[in-house]
Amino acid sequence: MSSPLHIIYIDDDADNRRHLSQRLDFADIRHITTDYVSWLQESNEPGDRAVVWLGHCGLPISVEKLMQQLDQIDDKLPVIAISPWTELDQLSEKLQEKVIGRLNPDASLTELTVMLHRALIYRQLQLQYAGQPDLFSPKSVASQFEGMVGHSESMALVRKMISQVAGRDVNVLITGESGTGKEIVANNLHRASKRTNGPFVPVNCGAIPADLLESELFGHEKGAFTGAISSRAGRFELANGGTLFLDEIGDMPLPMQVKLLRVLQERCFERVGGSVTIDCDVRIIAATHKNLEQMIVDGSFREDLYYRLNVFPIDMPPLRARIEDIPPLVDEFARRVANDGFGRIRFHPAAIRSLQQHDWAGNIRELANLVERLAILYPDAVVGVSELPAKFRHIDEPNPELYRGADAVQDTEALAETESGVLALPDEGMDLKRYTEAIEQTFITQALDKTGGVVARAADLLQIRRTTLVEKMRKYGIQRK
Repeated sequence: MSSPLHIIYIDDDADNRRHLSQRLDFADIRHITTDYVSWLQESNEPGDRAVVWLGHCGLPISVEKLMQQLDQIDDKLPVIAISPWTELDQLSEKLQEKVIGRLNPDASLTELTVMLHRALIYRQLQLQYAGQPDLFSPKSVASQFEGMVGHSESMALVRKMISQVAGRDVNVLITGESGTGKEIVANNLHRASKRTNGPFVPVNCGAIPADLLESELFGHEKGAFTGAISSRAGRFELANGGTLFLDEIGDMPLPMQVKLLRVLQERCFERVGGSVTIDCDVRIIAATHKNLEQMIVDGSFREDLYYRLNVFPIDMPPLRARIEDIPPLVDEFARRVANDGFGRIRFHPAAIRSLQQHDWAGNIRELANLVERLAILYPDAVVGVSELPAKFRHIDEPNPELYRGADAVQDTEALAETESGVLALPDEGMDLKRYTEAIEQTFITQALDKTGGVVARAADLLQIRRTTLVEKMRKYGIQRK
């Protein structure tokens, strides 16, 4: 086994060091051995992937002092006691927590493995408590991937898995419901891989007729079939040196599955109607929203192809399982539509809460489409619950008084005028705010009517900024005609 941690084994007994080192070499566990004098003199930084094994000490030094020195070097460093070290029970609670276990020098490989796993978990938890990335998050790949927005645990796991497998030239199978962003993951895998300078070639296996899919993937020679008026390279040739993304692999017909399996096994193919064998250097990333294991049971997907593709699986979570990501996703989509010239929209907190209660059958794609639709309807405005389409309203409008519409206008007609034409305050008094809002609505409606619903021209008539008018239209629920 290859350990993600490396062992610093300190022991004054040379025979113990040699014996244990041989066993660790045999198990392919990275380690260094040293004695206490050498270790105390060097005082080297152990590194963020180290675990210290304390063996027999021949120096007149207490275990407490040794542990304090280790704690000063790295307060997140796990320690395993190899010798009895009876003084361990007298250590402070903080220092005792660093000692994650004890091992006999003759411990079995299984016991060594269990203890290393415990050390790895300890190290990861200590790093997380300190707000640092864990051992499997390479600093060069951080936590940012293009198009992958969200801070939920499920998305953090996806980013972690991408960083783990991106640099390894193995096939990846991405699963998840439609609209969860499987192609975005495939793009990020390609960009973070050593093939990043090569082409990324996507092909939707479900969008191409079965009788044309072979030609699409492998190309064809001139005259291979009716309509083949010239030779044409297929997607495998186009992706040579890069990545081929087979989207909706579950829709691939069984005969094509057999041919694809052959290419994956032999790394070569022939064009349709051709006789020349073409070598290919392509990494395969496949994706599907279907249950391929059930399809294998049903006989509609080949089991051998499944295991060829499913070397490293990544499952994309549905949006309803990570609703905490909806606010940053909405902000990101609003920024994109603004860059496309649709106007910058913002969302009232109540509208966000309503969106978080939606079931999102279409996942992220459905949310992106909604934001674009709202940007067209309410450019440069704030979207509240009442502006959301009916099926997205899962909570009550928190400010219903803003949407009284024509009722408020009718109330103003009850106001009396004096003989000189000046409005008179009724004896019973009046709601001044409601009255002024009704007047404002009346003039906004008239301005829009006169300009045929052109907001910019209506704003000029009212001598206000266009963005101000749009905000007032949203406030009063006034739609362009």
